[in-house]
Amino acid sequence: MKISYSLALLAPVLLYACGSNPPKINRQALVERNSPEVTAFDRLSSLSLGNGNFAFTVDATGLQTFPEYYSTGVPLGTQSQWGWHSFPNVNGYEPHEALRDYDFRGRKEPYSVQLREAGRGRDAVSYLRANPHRLHLGNVGLEVTQEGKRIAAEDIDSVRQRLDLWNGYVSSLFYVGNDSVAVNTTVHPHRDAVAARLSSPLIAKGRLGVNLRFAYPTGAHTDDGCDRAVPQKHKTEVATKSDTSLLLKRTLDSATYYVSLAWSGRAQVELREPHYYVITPEDSDFSFVCEFLAEPPAQPIVAATTAFEAASLQWQSFWSNGGAVDFSRCTDPRAQELERRVVLSQYLLAIQSAGMYPPQETGLTYNSWFGKFHLEMHWWHAAHFPLWKRDSLLARSLGWYEKAFPVAKSIAERQGFEGVRWMKMTDPSGAEAPSSVGSFLIWQQPHIIYLLELLYRNNPSPEFIEKYAFLVEQTAAFIASFATYDEAGKRYLLKGTIPAQETLRASETINPPLELSYWHYALQVAQQWRERAGLPRNPRWDEVADNLSPLAAKDGLYLAAEDAVNTYTDIRFTSDHPAALGAVGMLPMNRLIRKDYMENTLNWIWDGWNWDKTWGWDFPMVAMNAARMGNPEKAVGSLLMDKRTNTYLVGGNNYQDDRLRVYLPGNGGLLTAVAMMCAGWDGNTLANPGFPKDGKWNVVWENLAAMP
Repeated sequence: MKISYSLALLAPVLLYACGSNPPKINRQALVERNSPEVTAFDRLSSLSLGNGNFAFTVDATGLQTFPEYYSTGVPLGTQSQWGWHSFPNVNGYEPHEALRDYDFRGRKEPYSVQLREAGRGRDAVSYLRANPHRLHLGNVGLEVTQEGKRIAAEDIDSVRQRLDLWNGYVSSLFYVGNDSVAVNTTVHPHRDAVAARLSSPLIAKGRLGVNLRFAYPTGAHTDDGCDRAVPQKHKTEVATKSDTSLLLKRTLDSATYYVSLAWSGRAQVELREPHYYVITPEDSDFSFVCEFLAEPPAQPIVAATTAFEAASLQWQSFWSNGGAVDFSRCTDPRAQELERRVVLSQYLLAIQSAGMYPPQETGLTYNSWFGKFHLEMHWWHAAHFPLWKRDSLLARSLGWYEKAFPVAKSIAERQGFEGVRWMKMTDPSGAEAPSSVGSFLIWQQPHIIYLLELLYRNNPSPEFIEKYAFLVEQTAAFIASFATYDEAGKRYLLKGTIPAQETLRASETINPPLELSYWHYALQVAQQWRERAGLPRNPRWDEVADNLSPLAAKDGLYLAAEDAVNTYTDIRFTSDHPAALGAVGMLPMNRLIRKDYMENTLNWIWDGWNWDKTWGWDFPMVAMNAARMGNPEKAVGSLLMDKRTNTYLVGGNNYQDDRLRVYLPGNGGLLTAVAMMCAGWDGNTLANPGFPKDGKWNVVWENLAAMP
């Protein structure tokens, strides 16, 4: 009777997920019911528009009217993939000045690290970490006056703002006294251009216009990148001007770029103060397009109407294609919030993490870690794209790996390894930023193999193998070379590394669990790529994979590393990322792992982990492990755990703390986990394996791919 009862509960879920005629998702309704709305000024409620290579974040006015107000929240950034700047290197600092030798394998291995002792070496490190950095290209805001003075945020009433996800624009309505102001704003899908339409009685009164404000970079670790106190350090010059357009040239040390503004109707242009222009329209309705360019404009600027039409077509195509997950048939009270997070995360990652370079953790909103991007986070930003059948959004960044290949090759050679060693913290040039932690990380190494494999699985072809085989081959060569043979134990070890759980030390860490499992997976996939290319298996890779150490355990629980015997009694090992769970979850099960031990580890971490010391992607990592362990209750519970670093703001951004108000790896991890919880993984036969079979989670999905 018990078996029959369980099957009866399962049947409706199988119908929804795998039936021959599953209900079709009304995608427009799904998207529109999750479009965010803002009703007041709040430093964490700004909304972003973008196209993957350019993003523009607006306040409650629909433009960037009060950037100072939002600077400690979700800042009003204008960033592009091409916009980078370096302070003058007047002291001639060189990368080799950050190198220090370490001995992990009986030989010298030079690593680029942060230096503590005062002197030129430490100064060189400070310069190299901060340069180059992303540029904040400028603010485009409203110029609203009252009694001849610019109004403040508190002078604005009755805010009604909505991000129309289906059409890709923000509509804003508010009042200044008795006068309404309506603003619609969008970003062109293929150009780094902002378009806006304004309507207000204040225009006829001469009290409403548009301003352009520019700042100098700060070079800080984490901020909006706007230093407005040094106008003498940069230039804003009028290149050309007409009755309906203005072209500005920006010069910041050796960096230059252009800002092209074109408007409808009559308007007056005034230089209010250095780097501060005001355009005051003379007609009742006003529209404009502001485009940011790395070079002088080579083609005419588009009309505002054209930009809105192009954005609408692009976003309707985005939502109509690729994957979709509908939670509206679920009766669990948490389902609506999960759906909101899933829809908004798709949008945010498309505009922030789908560009020509791997993204920084705060995307194109504001700078973190000096505006650089982190390769160990690329998987978390982007693995979901192929799982949601949006391959092109990941493929955009593959060219960077090809460009950075020689630099990655030189890092491996410098340290005495074969192949290429992918750096952790870097920039468009591929230069390795010095770091006392990042330079010792290795778990970013297999990411490119995993990401390429996801793309291949969606569209297998000999041409794809031929194009990217060299990246897989050379990445795997390092993986095999890095493993150290232990003669006494007749096994291969991973040592001389700081694992994903960054509370461990490189000098004493042996065999971290996630890295061991990832090494095994990557070598197996690399061998498949050789076979697909008509090449024989690499015997060295098989030797390493077949003799990798099993994950270290104590009392039936997996340790943070083989040497971390106090994992479950020392808080250093139960804080930060519970990375042992990543060994099965983001990765498939393998021979290095016992399922019963992994189940024990999941249960202990669930009850005993220091959850207040976690990061946004930890929750989907736990969810993926729980799904593979057959515990869907914990999978859902992890995604919706009530912790600060698992907070999702009104615009969908995963909030971490006062420093990281935007943390896109959490959003990306959420989408990867949900795809897996719906579509499963290779060998899985259960419908919606990551959701409980209690009748409350009738999840409907379309066009998702299974994970490996």
